[in-house]
Amino acid sequence: MARMRRGWGEEAPPAPHIWRTLAYRGVEQRDGVSVIEWDATPEYCFHAPSGPIVHGGMVTPLLDTAMGGACWSTLDDDESFLTADLRVEFMRSARPGTLRADGRVVQRNRRVAFCSADLFDPDGTLLASARCTQIIRRD
Repeated sequence: MARMRRGWGEEAPPAPHIWRTLAYRGVEQRDGVSVIEWDATPEYCFHAPSGPIVHGGMVTPLLDTAMGGACWSTLDDDESFLTADLRVEFMRSARPGTLRADGRVVQRNRRVAFCSADLFDPDGTLLASARCTQIIRRD
C-alpha cells in the first residue's frame, strides 16, 4: 500500500496556524519531503553590534514545520503524528531575508518516523540543522 497524504495545496491551513502567523510559503511537498520558505524580517531579530540576527526561537519552528510536512506526506488517511523529540543545531547566525527549510523523512516504520531538516539563507549557506522523532498514531 503506497502512503501519500494530501499536501498543503494552494491554501495555508486554517487560522490560527503557524503558517498564517508567520506567512510561510510551501515550495514543495511530496513523498517524505517538504520545503518551505519564510521571509525573516528585522522584527523577528535581536540587534547585535554586527547587525540583526533572527532569534533561534523563530528558526526552530521553521525547521520543525518542514519536518512535520515531510512526515505528514507519508501518512495514511487514518494516521496522525506527535513529535516525541526535537533537536536543533545552529551553525551560523540567520540574518533577515528569505530562509529555506528542507525537511525529509529519513526512516519510517509503522509506529515511528525519524526526520531531519536543514535551514539555508538566500545564498545557500547552511545555517542550522534539526532532527526529530515522530510517533505515528492510528486515529
